[in-house]
Amino acid sequence: MSEEDNKPVENGFVTERPRQYRDLATVESQRNDLSAEEFPEGPYGADLLTESLGKSSPWRRDQRTQSAFTYENRLLHEGVDRGGYPGQHDTHDDPAADE
Repeated sequence: MSEEDNKPVENGFVTERPRQYRDLATVESQRNDLSAEEFPEGPYGADLLTESLGKSSPWRRDQRTQSAFTYENRLLHEGVDRGGYPGQHDTHDDPAADE
């Protein structure tokens, strides 16, 4: 049983007290960024049980899913031109961070 299983849950989120110190950005990313499952429907030939699909433990406030169609680390690509390709979309820049 993991440490998160013992924490109280409120509105679907694990209740945690704020931390005094923060970890490195890479450690925070490893803890909070959820990657997509390779086979979200389960192994080949398994019965479809919708209750067992997805995240099995409660969500933490900082957790989020990663999109396969955006930059992994947006801070590294902020303000970088995409090369002028036709039909390109924005890089989800934060205009306030450029100043």
